[in-house]
Amino acid sequence: MDIDGHPRGADPAHVPDVTVVVAVYNTMPYLVGCLESVLGQTIGVDRLELIAVDDGSTDDGGAELDRWAERYPGTVKVLHQANSGGPAGPSNRALEVATGRYVFFLGADDTLGLEALERLVATADELDADIVLGRLVGTGGRVVNQAVYQPGNRDDINLVNSALPWALSNTKLFRRSMLEQHGIRYPEDLRSGSDQPFTIRAVVAARRIAVRSDYEFYYAARRGDSSNITYRTSLSGFVRDTAVIMDTAADVISDPVARMKVLRRHFTWELGKLLGARFLAADREEQRRVQEGVRKLAEAYLTDEIRASLDVQRRVPLSVAQFGTLDDLIAVAQHHVDHGLSPVEYDKGRYYVAFPGFRDPSRGFPDEWFDGTAQLRKKAHQDRPAEVRWGRSADGRRALLVKWHSALTDLGQAGASAVRVALGSRTALPAAEDDGHGGVHLNAALPLDELVTGKVVKRARKLRFSGDSNGDSYGYDVTATDVSGAQRHLHRIGGRLYLISAALDKSGRIGVVAQPLTPRRIVGRILRKLRGRR
Repeated sequence: MDIDGHPRGADPAHVPDVTVVVAVYNTMPYLVGCLESVLGQTIGVDRLELIAVDDGSTDDGGAELDRWAERYPGTVKVLHQANSGGPAGPSNRALEVATGRYVFFLGADDTLGLEALERLVATADELDADIVLGRLVGTGGRVVNQAVYQPGNRDDINLVNSALPWALSNTKLFRRSMLEQHGIRYPEDLRSGSDQPFTIRAVVAARRIAVRSDYEFYYAARRGDSSNITYRTSLSGFVRDTAVIMDTAADVISDPVARMKVLRRHFTWELGKLLGARFLAADREEQRRVQEGVRKLAEAYLTDEIRASLDVQRRVPLSVAQFGTLDDLIAVAQHHVDHGLSPVEYDKGRYYVAFPGFRDPSRGFPDEWFDGTAQLRKKAHQDRPAEVRWGRSADGRRALLVKWHSALTDLGQAGASAVRVALGSRTALPAAEDDGHGGVHLNAALPLDELVTGKVVKRARKLRFSGDSNGDSYGYDVTATDVSGAQRHLHRIGGRLYLISAALDKSGRIGVVAQPLTPRRIVGRILRKLRGRR
């Protein structure tokens, strides 16, 4: 490399804005669409460089790359090598010959939005950013975590003030001089997840990281076969690779909050997801290896703070893996596969998922492991659409009646939770009826007299349920799929008339609109009807 970070022998007169790196192994026919999406970019082929490394493909991928190199000489560079077992080696080899000011890593079965590179480079230049994230979306049924993009465009994010810990793939724009200055490369001994240590080191080294969510930059495809390296790595291999990733995070991230957030992600996702159906399908010796690997990582990094922050379906298996027997772990994993987060036990304002081992004196597992209060309140408040209609309240007044079902077992117990329903500033206390199956039916009646008193607004006010229990507050918008039973009711209070209707927004949330009917409005309505009959 010369002093500017260019490979020796490269023409300094023409430095591409961006080098796109594609590691290729048996990705036909997806590869063709990938290459088309790069070379059709609005940034233009004169401003980009494409380095594709054929990692010993046994399909027609290597020959396909050579055909593209012939069509785009000077832009497409193809390197062929024996299979290395993963994308780390090919990516490192590409970095050694890359000449672009920035580098972007693209999966060989994925594609770019037409303006992706032009937008990313412009953002990096404008902000002097070392890393730019462009919004990724899944295709073919693939799900991509959108948390880092949801707040919108941001010019300066980090591991603490954003969901960046959940976006540690290498599908980003990196300033190449930063990678060279800090010697950032992929660990080639990992069969899976080798992009995470690379990205973690880059994120720590970066002076500024920006995110752009106003465009679909990257389309991540779901493969229709099992040739992806994810399928070719054993569970215990995943644990070994995750150990390297977590060791890297613990070693290079100095901010304790950032380090905690990244390690929490690994316990939730990389390790937590292993202790399910695939774990149960493995042979006992493989199960033993997995538990031992998870136990070591839990002893090293699973602090009380991280443990308490985990969702209960992750917290229990990980804790049992650390402190229980293999049979304990198998029983917990099987229970979750068969029963999910049930049964639920309510005790003194808290909800506990009764996984095997819960309050078993012979096990001695603490109740805190099984506490799913916040999670259950968030996910199980309303488990089916509400019924909405006009009717009468208990005191005989005309009212909006809303009925829905909740899996929260304490709502029918007097004094267990202080619950209420609000529509704007108007509140009501819903009645809870035990359904005989561990849940309750909630019935709320909002008298129409109260809905139209005070300041009347023409936009729909949302119906919201909320409660307080044991010092914790929670709430959610009540949803439905049909409000035809509560449409266009003419309601009179004294000498004033109001037209009241229930409505649903795009998310199915229930709202109510109350419009005052003045003489002028009534006459106008009559005239419009008369004109319509002519």
